[in-house]
Amino acid sequence: MKKIGNKWWIALAVIAVIVIAWLLLSGGKKEKTVSFDSAKVENTDISTSITATGTIEPVTSVTVGTQVSGIVAKLYVDYNSVVRKGQVIAELDRTNLISELNAQKANLASAQSALNYRQANYNRYQTLYDKGLVSADEFENAKLQYLQAKEQVASSKESVQRAQTNLGYATITSPIDGVVLSKSVEEGQTVAASFNTPELFTIAQDLTDMRVIADIDEADIGGVKEGQRVSFTVDAFPDDKFEGAVTQVRQQATTESNVVTYEVVISAPNKDLKLKPGLTANVTIFTLEKNNVLAVPAKALRFHPNDALLQKGESIDDCEGDHKLWTKEGNVFKAHKVEVGTSNGVLTEITSGIAAGTEVLTDFNISGGAPEDTQQATNPFMPRPRNNNNKQGQQGQKK
Repeated sequence: MKKIGNKWWIALAVIAVIVIAWLLLSGGKKEKTVSFDSAKVENTDISTSITATGTIEPVTSVTVGTQVSGIVAKLYVDYNSVVRKGQVIAELDRTNLISELNAQKANLASAQSALNYRQANYNRYQTLYDKGLVSADEFENAKLQYLQAKEQVASSKESVQRAQTNLGYATITSPIDGVVLSKSVEEGQTVAASFNTPELFTIAQDLTDMRVIADIDEADIGGVKEGQRVSFTVDAFPDDKFEGAVTQVRQQATTESNVVTYEVVISAPNKDLKLKPGLTANVTIFTLEKNNVLAVPAKALRFHPNDALLQKGESIDDCEGDHKLWTKEGNVFKAHKVEVGTSNGVLTEITSGIAAGTEVLTDFNISGGAPEDTQQATNPFMPRPRNNNNKQGQQGQKK
């Protein structure tokens, strides 16, 4: 009896294992369901850009100095003063300069007196020499003294002119119309022009016309060209966006901490005077801009259906070409050979091969089916062998 009972238990266990296995296998063979993501071929704007930082500065600024030494006697302007070309903005003490001018005038008078004497003496010796009453050596000596006195007068005249000019330098005028940005001296301060020209003022010509000097990395400089549109912001006005354009790409490279950059000059109209010299600008340069062109998401050009995506009755109608877009027309995946233009990595321009408004496939989602089906469909963007494609395309056409 025990043996019979054991056999029954063994039989029941075998039946239970078979039932569980059948349930597991039948549950793993659910019908495969595939859904697709799509996008329209439509007109849109394509752009690429690079970012950098720069400094805002006036287009034209002049440093005003003095060519003579002296004490600053008067200052007529201050920071932010509006000045006109030729306007007196400062004066140096003239005492020493006037004394120098008077001394040079006295030297000129003395040299002129000496010249008058030497000329009269030369005329006398010439008369005596013509009559044979003096030697040739005496005559030549009188002539030499006359010529030297004449040269001394010319030199004294130049000294007087120089002293007069230096006196004029004591009155400092603005070389341009503009605004005083900086002032480096105060009244009573002594300036020395022995070795270099002391800087007294910095004057900006027109603050309504500014520029940005941006440092562009060597990896990006190849795409920057004159005339490209630029937008930038400054921390002082975070909600405002300013517009400009590239006006110059400078060839001189700057290397700092092994980083090579190039200076790019960007126009910055400043009609409302919000932009101030020295502000840091966060710059965006649009290196590529195409407006209202036919385009699709770039991933649509990487999509390619494969056998694992096909369901009952579906087929693939492929075609030859380097660039393809796919549509699903009923049970047929149809390839469209297209020509492409520019791309920014997200959108790609389509120049020919498909009409605007067409829905093209970009991606897929698969659920259910056998595990091996899901594994085969994990990468539909890999190209399939050409022979298989042709066969499938022929089968799709026959169907």
